[in-house]
Amino acid sequence: MLTSPDRNRRFDPSDRRPHAVVIGSGFGGLAAAVRLGARGFRVTVLERLERIGGRASVLMQDGFTFDRGPTIVTAPFLFEELWTLAGRRMQDDVDLRALDPFYRIRFDDGSHVDCFRDADAMRAEVARIAPGDVEGWDRFMVMAREICRVGFEQLGHRPFSSLADMVRIAPNLVRLQGWRSVHGLVSSFVRSPKLRTVLSFHPLLIGGNPFRAPAIYCLIPDLERRWGVHYPIGGVGRLVDGLAGLIAGQGGTLRTRAEVALIETADGRATGVRLASGERIAAELVVSNADTATTYGHLLDKAAPRRWSDRRIARARHSMGLLVWYFGTKGRFDGVGHHTILLGPRYQGLIEDVFDRKRLTEDFSIYLHRPSASDPAVAPAGCDAFYALTPVPNLRGDVEWTVEAERRRAAIARRLEETLMPGLSGRIVTSKVITPVDFRDDYLSAHGAGFGFEPILTQSAWFRPHNRSETVRDLFLVGAGTHPGAGLPGVLSSARILDTVVPHASAYLR
Repeated sequence: MLTSPDRNRRFDPSDRRPHAVVIGSGFGGLAAAVRLGARGFRVTVLERLERIGGRASVLMQDGFTFDRGPTIVTAPFLFEELWTLAGRRMQDDVDLRALDPFYRIRFDDGSHVDCFRDADAMRAEVARIAPGDVEGWDRFMVMAREICRVGFEQLGHRPFSSLADMVRIAPNLVRLQGWRSVHGLVSSFVRSPKLRTVLSFHPLLIGGNPFRAPAIYCLIPDLERRWGVHYPIGGVGRLVDGLAGLIAGQGGTLRTRAEVALIETADGRATGVRLASGERIAAELVVSNADTATTYGHLLDKAAPRRWSDRRIARARHSMGLLVWYFGTKGRFDGVGHHTILLGPRYQGLIEDVFDRKRLTEDFSIYLHRPSASDPAVAPAGCDAFYALTPVPNLRGDVEWTVEAERRRAAIARRLEETLMPGLSGRIVTSKVITPVDFRDDYLSAHGAGFGFEPILTQSAWFRPHNRSETVRDLFLVGAGTHPGAGLPGVLSSARILDTVVPHASAYLR
C-alpha cells in the first residue's frame, strides 16, 4: 500500500549528508530526488503549488479523480528502476496494467484503426485500411526498431555536454535519416494518407509538429510495441505518490507551497535557493525541474553567466498549447475505449494553424481519455470519468481565452455527442477546463506551452539546454525542457542522466 509521507517535514539537523535542492515536483524532479537520495545526498524537493506532481498532479472533483497531465505510461522499466534504487518493488505500491489495444484512432469519415502491440494484429489492421501498404508498414517498423535502439536505448540517457558528443552521433543520424521530418520518413515507406497519419502523429504527444520534428521521434511506435502502453490503477497520480513515498523513505524532504524566487550563486557555482518568503536554503547542488525558459529567464541569479540568454530564449520555438476539459458523466459510455484519438477533417493544415499561424480554428482533433474504462474507482458508481484534450496555439497567438475556453469546450462536447457519445450534454455532472493561461500561471510555462521547447532538430541533443548547466557549476536541469525531451520516457531519462553528470555525494564532503 502507498503511504502518505509528511510533505512538509523538515530535515534532521544531525543528517550530515551533502544537500541537494530540487526545484519542482514533476516526474523529472521526483525521479531526480530518488536518484540523488540513492547516491548519498540529503534531498529537499520544493514545490510552489499546494499539490505535488507538477503537470502530473491530480484533480479531485465531485467524487471523480482526474489525472491533470500524462495518461500514457510507456517504458515502465524507468519507473521500476527508481523503486529498485530505493530498495523497494514497484509492484508492491503500484498496480500497472498493460492496455491492448493501446488506443483507437478514429478518422473524420467514421473509419478507425485500433493500434495493437501484437504485430500480426497490427498487420491485419493495416491490411484492412491500406492493403497496399502492409509491406511498407513492415519495413517502417524495422526502421523504427533501429531508431529506438540508437535514439532511446543508447542515447536517451546520455548527456550531450559538448559539440563533440553531437559529432559522434552524426553518422547514426545520417544513416537513420535524422534530417527528415517524422512525416517525411513515414511517407517514404507508406502511401495511404490514413496510415501516414497513424504512423506520424506521435510527436504531438510530446509537443512536436510531425511535419517538422526530426525523424528520430519515429522511435515512439517501437517504444510502444517493445514495452507496451500502461495505466496505473488509481491514475498516474499513484506513481507521483509512490515516488514521494520513496523520497521520504530515503530521508528526503518534500515541501509544498515553497516557491523558489532565486537560484543563488557564488564564484560561478550554485549555492542554494531563496524562496519567495525570503527563506534561504543552502545546498551543495541545485536541480531545476522548472520550465527551462523560466529557470534561465527568471530563477537564475542575473549576475550568473548563462548560455541561454533572455534573447536566445525569446527566439526559441515553444510547443503548442493545450486545452483540456475534465468531465464526469452520470451513466457509462461503455462503447468508448480507454484511449481514443478523434481526428478532424484536416491534418497538416490544422497543425500549421496551431503551430505556425497560431490560429484557433473551427476544426480540431481530440484526444479522449476514459480511465474508468479500466478503473471504475476513479468515478462514482455507475459514472464515467473523461479528459478531452485538443492542441491549441500557445500564448504567442492572439486568443482571448476568457471567451474561447467555454466556446471550445462546447464545441468539443458537440463533436463527442455527434460521434462517440450520444446524449452527452444531458449527462455531464462535473466539469473543469484548463487553457494555456493555466499552464503559464500554474506551471510557469513560457508562453503557456504544453511541453516547453518544441522538439526540432536545432533544439535537440546538444542544441537543447544541457542537463548540466553550461556556465554554472553544480546546477543541473531535468524535465521536458532539457535533453532528451518531453514525454514520460524523456523526462525520466533526463533524471537518469544525473547519474552520469552529478558526482557521488562523497565528492561534496568537506
